[in-house]
Amino acid sequence: MPHSIARWLYELCVWLDQTPLSQWIQTHGGSVIPTVQTIHILSIAVVMSSALMIGLRLLGAFGRDQSLDRVAARFLPLVWWPLPVLLTTGAIMIIGEPARSLRNPVFQLKMALLIVAVTVTLMLRSQLHHDPAFGDQSRAPKGTTRLTAVVFLLLWVGIIFCGRWIAYV
Repeated sequence: MPHSIARWLYELCVWLDQTPLSQWIQTHGGSVIPTVQTIHILSIAVVMSSALMIGLRLLGAFGRDQSLDRVAARFLPLVWWPLPVLLTTGAIMIIGEPARSLRNPVFQLKMALLIVAVTVTLMLRSQLHHDPAFGDQSRAPKGTTRLTAVVFLLLWVGIIFCGRWIAYV
């Protein structure tokens, strides 16, 4: 990380750490943080189970009797709706301990993976909007469909792993 960005990030963390909200979270962390983390983890479970259902359908390992469009219509909202909850709970955890997250390379990787995962999910939604037959399992999944599924699943799993590793880096 270039020195000027690292310095800016350090100063942001110092400033954020001294805000009244951060101080309040630090003071009441014994009750606030476990509650926020629980909500965050439950929201992750909803997103990941939905992403798993979509990814497995793309691979042809789940719901072969349903179109991908139908499976996505059922599960994509369960990817999108928890994201604001994850953003809110994540922001609370960052505000409570800014340096633990913002300066952590694993957290930064998690955020990069999240951006890519959301982009791939939007691309998948767009593909289904333009071609509802995309991922049709009346024939074996094509290479690009399988690749999409593997990338889609690896991104979401990578986000979970990074989230867990933040505590150890």
